[in-house]
Amino acid sequence: MTHRHDPRRRQLGLAAVSGLALSAFGPAQAQSAWPAAKPIRMIVNFPAGGSPDLVARAVSSAVSQALGQQIVVDNRGGAGGIIGSDLAAKSAPDGYTLLCSSGSGASIVPYVTPKMPFDHDKDLIPVAAGARLQLFLVVRSDAPYKTFAEFVAFAKGNPGKLSYGSPGNGTSPHIAGEMLKSQAGIFTLHIPYRGSGAALQDLLGGNVDYLLDPGIAFSHVRSGRLRLLAVTSPQRLSMFPDAPTLNELGLKNFDAGTSHGFWAPAGTPAVIVDRLNREINRALMLPSAVESIKGIGAEPTPMTPAEFGAVTKADARRFAQIIKERKIVHD
Repeated sequence: MTHRHDPRRRQLGLAAVSGLALSAFGPAQAQSAWPAAKPIRMIVNFPAGGSPDLVARAVSSAVSQALGQQIVVDNRGGAGGIIGSDLAAKSAPDGYTLLCSSGSGASIVPYVTPKMPFDHDKDLIPVAAGARLQLFLVVRSDAPYKTFAEFVAFAKGNPGKLSYGSPGNGTSPHIAGEMLKSQAGIFTLHIPYRGSGAALQDLLGGNVDYLLDPGIAFSHVRSGRLRLLAVTSPQRLSMFPDAPTLNELGLKNFDAGTSHGFWAPAGTPAVIVDRLNREINRALMLPSAVESIKGIGAEPTPMTPAEFGAVTKADARRFAQIIKERKIVHD
């Protein structure tokens, strides 16, 4: 029996082969073309002016230039960083959405929030560390206490009279504030804000009495409006060599450091994550970025995605004790 030649059958066969070829090579071709399609959105999960925003803007221009595509910084503050992180976690994993998060957004908030709208460990993947942030105990210069010892004595003599501001419930300045209260044996009130900038303004305005500042108050320390009583890092910092650590002052092993960094929606292709990691790490070493990041008392910290993820987990374990002890729950 002979088969008649059917041009339509040949066309269908060619289409099937073409379809297999596209399915095999299409994603790789799409990834190699990235980021040609559109600008990259860099979501920052705190308002403009806060330390995550400063870290994002320290590298965004250089990374944009290296990739040949515009990067748009999109500040989505609120709920201790959850709003911005949630938006990023639910974005398409195509390399066009990147999250710049506070350290607390990854190492604290997911563990103190009973009903997270997303799963940080499953819905976001680490891309690159940005900076290791330390906190600075600052008070107004007209306060009646001039040293940390006097501050503690005043707080003990006036329980509940002093208050401190933070960028929000569950943020690292909040947790550090509770660590300070626990180890110093004092009782003060916590006032959460939508970002560190707002908390700083209320300190300057006299509405709160002290901050565990993430590094945005230095100009006021230098001008004399604020006084730096101590740093929360394990060692003294080169930019403020005369400022003692809380560890030196009797709060043993006090360390409130966290790592701000960059995350992507889970499922973002590894080739894109690796490219972003390389370009962010390069940008972090540029003199302009180093100056900007050191301006908030932080250190640029180039890492691989795996290293950054491990640091975040280690920070979470370190904060777990005070979270449990103080029964801290994110509203």
